[in-house]
Amino acid sequence: MSSLNTFGAILSYAAEMEAQLGAYYAGIGKAERAKAADKRRAKLERVRRENVVEITLEPIEGLDAADYALDLADVSTEGQASVENIAARFYRDVAPKINVRAAQRALERCGREHGGS
Repeated sequence: MSSLNTFGAILSYAAEMEAQLGAYYAGIGKAERAKAADKRRAKLERVRRENVVEITLEPIEGLDAADYALDLADVSTEGQASVENIAARFYRDVAPKINVRAAQRALERCGREHGGS
């Protein structure tokens, strides 16, 4: 169980999730989705690097990585929809908890790209 209780932990988890999604989509022949995941990963890593000095060290509560576990073994249409829904929910849940507006916008954008509202 991994607690997502800091700015860095959330952005690191998001970047790792996008890396996993990129490999998942590359493995099932969805090159465009793999490329989009890699682009989001790179953006999240850049946002983390650029905004680390702006953050306040207030703890973030109520988020746990176990709640956003992806089943990357399921390559069915339903499995693909499930990973997209989990990713969208992750971004929808974490964005409001980030107190750096540029990072918050990046997370919101990632969520929209995964089909979240």
